[in-house]
Amino acid sequence: MSNRPIVLIGAGGIVESAHLPAYQKAGLKVIGITDLDQQKARNIAKKFNIPNVYDSVHQATIHAPEHAIFDIAIPASGLVDLLPTFRNGSMLLIQKPMGENIKQARQIKQICRQKDFAANINFQMRFAPQVTEARKMISRGTIGKLHDIEMRVTVYTPWHLWDFLEKCDRVEILYHSIHYIDLIRSFWGNPIGMLAKTTKHPEMMNMASSRSNIIMDYGDIKRANITTNHGHKYGLRHQESYLKFEGTKGAIKICFGLLMDYPKGTIDSFEYHILNNEKETEWISKEICGTWFPDAFIGSILNLMDPKLKEEQMDCTVSDAYETMACVEAAYQSNRSSPIPAN
Repeated sequence: MSNRPIVLIGAGGIVESAHLPAYQKAGLKVIGITDLDQQKARNIAKKFNIPNVYDSVHQATIHAPEHAIFDIAIPASGLVDLLPTFRNGSMLLIQKPMGENIKQARQIKQICRQKDFAANINFQMRFAPQVTEARKMISRGTIGKLHDIEMRVTVYTPWHLWDFLEKCDRVEILYHSIHYIDLIRSFWGNPIGMLAKTTKHPEMMNMASSRSNIIMDYGDIKRANITTNHGHKYGLRHQESYLKFEGTKGAIKICFGLLMDYPKGTIDSFEYHILNNEKETEWISKEICGTWFPDAFIGSILNLMDPKLKEEQMDCTVSDAYETMACVEAAYQSNRSSPIPAN
């Protein structure tokens, strides 16, 4: 594994809570950081012992070694203007989403090709330790043939932590449920189509949306459902945040504590159930080392660093991420379409 130096572009909350703790845990070297808010960049540099705070992205690109990875964590609206400033052949890890719409995603894809970037989009949920374990079990046939994937989120999300989202025309699907759309794609590929409805919450009217129902259509046998409600402020008792896989021989259920009581979070859990025709069976708990935040962020950057992997072998390439963005765009188109009258 090539331990390339990392330069951070952006010093927001996700960098402080996930990127940098992950890189510290993995022993990766972060050599510099820059942000439009220089004081914020200096504070984070001091906290995580980052030796260089650059005045601008331009300065960062000038002083960074050629083999550095630029870890970009800025609002999606700024990517189209930012990416051309990097030198040809740069290695980039770009925080999702890949732009704010399919037009920007197409532009980003074109820029990356023209500039010959080695670039991935940071859909890090694919690398969450619990997801990795589930993927291994499914690949081994432990739960039989997978036919049902469900993600359900009923939590209270403090959206004010990301104040830039109030200015966005698209929020819940683009900035949150996109994780689950991408994750389901990583198991089953592209769906036949998307059905979706995303809505506001009466106490979050300044947000474009904070609740969604999404169906990814994989035909008459496979079911893929995503249901999210970020306005459940009635305590932890009935909050839930789980990913469930059902197969012909068993099932797996992962509870992500991160999203409940955010940002403190609660404990994760991993359970599985294997059918046995001869006797009644029960759910079995399995302890998994690591969590979505920060451990999944280790996987996404190591995937980019691995010199043995060619682009077609990598997860989360720009080309693959574009397909996730196409699903997101289809979900928003579905949301705008007229429902069939019930009478």
